[in-house]
Amino acid sequence: MDAAIKSIRPGKPSDRQPESRPAELDPAEFLAAAVRADQPRPARAEAEAAVKTLLAYIGENTEREGLLDTPRRVVEAFDELYQGYHQCPAEVLDRTFGETAGYDDFVLVRDIEFTSQCEHHMMPFYGKAHIAYTPVERVVGLSKLARLTDIFARRLQTQEHLTAQIAAAIDEVLKPRGVAVLIEAEHTCMSVRGVAKHGASTFTSRFTGMFRDNPAEQARFLSLVRGTR
Repeated sequence: MDAAIKSIRPGKPSDRQPESRPAELDPAEFLAAAVRADQPRPARAEAEAAVKTLLAYIGENTEREGLLDTPRRVVEAFDELYQGYHQCPAEVLDRTFGETAGYDDFVLVRDIEFTSQCEHHMMPFYGKAHIAYTPVERVVGLSKLARLTDIFARRLQTQEHLTAQIAAAIDEVLKPRGVAVLIEAEHTCMSVRGVAKHGASTFTSRFTGMFRDNPAEQARFLSLVRGTR
């Protein structure tokens, strides 16, 4: 069961009505870390106390042996799961390479596995990101696209916002001729609770520049993403 959030519009550009460009994101979302070093935050002891309160709320005995260290473990897990708030996306893309022998086609990295947390229920969603960009003279290290995905994924997210942030960061920092991002994921907030539809997949995409303006480039990108693995 697949839920397509955004479909590719068929036809030539001249066959379609003019459309507005996607709303711009605030550059602060990807040009700096989300949490400032001087930003006030609760103490670790307060965070652990909050976890203990939630355990009591569901009816648990917070003093039993198996739960004595749970507040500490949960806070430590939060530090790992949400480390993206303390990382700067722009810094990941900062170093580029100019020895490309005149390469002028797009670069695609597909099947970038990620896990993020839904900001509505704080439950995981996980899947794969496929990212392409068409460089102008200089390219970025391939692993940097995976690192960029992880930085944004390790924050509270919606899949739509995650997709837009990845595309906007690459577009702003690398200034390529175009960016294409496709994300496919399963959301546990709808697979293990609520409607409980295990296996349902959600697809989101974002195109800029030549990918947005040229349906043929979108189609070529999607063909390579869906090709034999």
